[in-house]
Amino acid sequence: MTAAAPVCLALTGASGLAYGLRLLECLLRAERPVQLVYSQAAQIVARQELDLELPSRPAEARAALLARLPGVPAELLQVFGREEWFAPIASGSNPPQAMVVCPCTMGTLAAIAQGLSDNLIERAADVVLKEGRKLILVPRETPFSVLHLENMLRLARAGAVILPPSPGFYQRPQSVAEIVDFVVARVLDQLQVPHRLLAPWGEGR
Repeated sequence: MTAAAPVCLALTGASGLAYGLRLLECLLRAERPVQLVYSQAAQIVARQELDLELPSRPAEARAALLARLPGVPAELLQVFGREEWFAPIASGSNPPQAMVVCPCTMGTLAAIAQGLSDNLIERAADVVLKEGRKLILVPRETPFSVLHLENMLRLARAGAVILPPSPGFYQRPQSVAEIVDFVVARVLDQLQVPHRLLAPWGEGR
């Protein structure tokens, strides 16, 4: 049986880290290998929003995340440091099938739009774009300035998917977790990863 292609998941310092962590859980439980990288600001947001200590050392972060997800095969998760330039996601010779930046700060989005590669998140996104793989950005900001919109348009023209975390309410969510799942389901749909987070439109009524 051929192993599933990995998905690179980047967590940055925008509000809404719950989206990224729930996406991580869903990918791993769907037995999709995940190559995870996160910014220093993401560590601050994790502590502020979720009371989650995300260690700076990749090995410690991997152990902490796996402890939160009992039953997930440990070999499915790789965690890389922000300056780990020998990580596979840093090279076009070994790109992931897709990359998701969730949540995505406007700073990260701007850097990717300009083709910068000052850290592993930006470099991995640059690789995914140049290799014609799917790049999904989940920008969490409001309102959007003209600069934000121009950067998003530039990225969309380059082939990226701009997926703001805009939940629908036709499913009548009863909790914050269900609102998070709505957005994560949209990301999983883009990745063509099966899920049961919510019924497709027209079904389950």
